[in-house]
Amino acid sequence: MGIVLLGGDIATAVQLTSRAEVAGFDSVWTTEFYERTAVVSLAAMANASERVTLGSAIAYAVGRSPLVLSAEARDLDELSNGRLILGLGTGTRTMQRDWHGADPEAPAKRVEELVPLLRQFWAMDESGVNHEGRFYSVRLQPTVAVRPPLRADIPVYLAGVNPRMVQAAGTVADGLVGHPIFTRRYVEEVVRPALATGTQLSGRRDVDVGIAGYVICSIHDDVDVARADAKAQIAFYAVVKSYAGVFRLHGFERDIEEIRAAWMRRDRAAMIAAVPEALVDAMAVAGPPDEVRQRFSDGFDGLYDDALLYSPSFGLSEERFAENLEAILDTFGPKA
Repeated sequence: MGIVLLGGDIATAVQLTSRAEVAGFDSVWTTEFYERTAVVSLAAMANASERVTLGSAIAYAVGRSPLVLSAEARDLDELSNGRLILGLGTGTRTMQRDWHGADPEAPAKRVEELVPLLRQFWAMDESGVNHEGRFYSVRLQPTVAVRPPLRADIPVYLAGVNPRMVQAAGTVADGLVGHPIFTRRYVEEVVRPALATGTQLSGRRDVDVGIAGYVICSIHDDVDVARADAKAQIAFYAVVKSYAGVFRLHGFERDIEEIRAAWMRRDRAAMIAAVPEALVDAMAVAGPPDEVRQRFSDGFDGLYDDALLYSPSFGLSEERFAENLEAILDTFGPKA
C-alpha cells in the first residue's frame, strides 16, 4: 500500500512521508507539475524517512536531457540509500509542446529509446557512452574516473494511459504508473493486454513488469462531500482528450462532452454535477472511513502491485486537502 501526493508544498510532502512511514505504508510517491519539481521533493522526502520506498509518479521524461535525468536519479537513489523508483511520464502532447518546448512526435518510441539510454549512463565505465538514435545523440568520453552509482539497476516505471504507451512500459520499463482514472475493467481489458504485448516484444514475462496504480480516495463523514471531491478530480481529467478511451470503454461519451462544455465556461459546479455516480464508483473510493475501506476491497484490492492512494486536489481548499490526507493515513495505514 502506498500514498501519492499531488498538491501541497514541500513541507507537506515531508510531513506526509514521515507520517506514512510511521503508519506502516510501504511507499510514498510524489509528482510534478508546472509549479513543482519531483526531484527536490524526493530529496526532502529521502531525508525525512528511513524505510519507505520513494517514487516519482511521475517526473517528466521531457525537458531534461538523458544525462541530467540519469544524474538526478543517481543522486536521489544515493540520498535514499537505494529506495528510489524513478517513475517517468511524457504528459500530453500539448504539455510536451507548450510547457516543455519539446517535440511531441512519437512519445512512446521516445521513451523506448530513453530508458535503455538511462541504464547505459548508470552502467557507464571509462569507455563512456556513445549513442546515436532517433531522438537522442550522446558522445560522452569521461575525463575523470567514473564514480559508480549506488545501484546500476534503479527501477524505472513509465506512465501510460493508452495502449501504445502502456506497451512501451512493458517493452523497456520495470513497471507502469497507472492513471487515477483507471478502472478495474480498463486495467483488465486494455492495460494488461498492452503490457503483455510489450513484454512479448522484449522477451520478458508479464510478471516482470509491475503496476503502481493511483486510486482516487476521498474520505469524509458526509458522503456527499466525499463524492463531490472525487467527482471534481474525475471531471478535471475528463477534459483531457487523450484520456477519452477510458471513458469510452464505459459508455460515458455524452457525459464527458457535458463536462468539457462546463470546463470551457469555467463552471466548476456544472463539471461536478455532470459526473455520473457510476464513474465515481468505478474510478474512486469515497465516503466515510468504513465505507471507503469496503469500496477499496471490492473494487481495487489485488488490482495493482502497488496501490497508490491519492487525495483529490482540484478545487479543494488547503484545509480540506490536508484533512483528506490525514484521513487516508488513518484509514489505510497498516499500523493505524
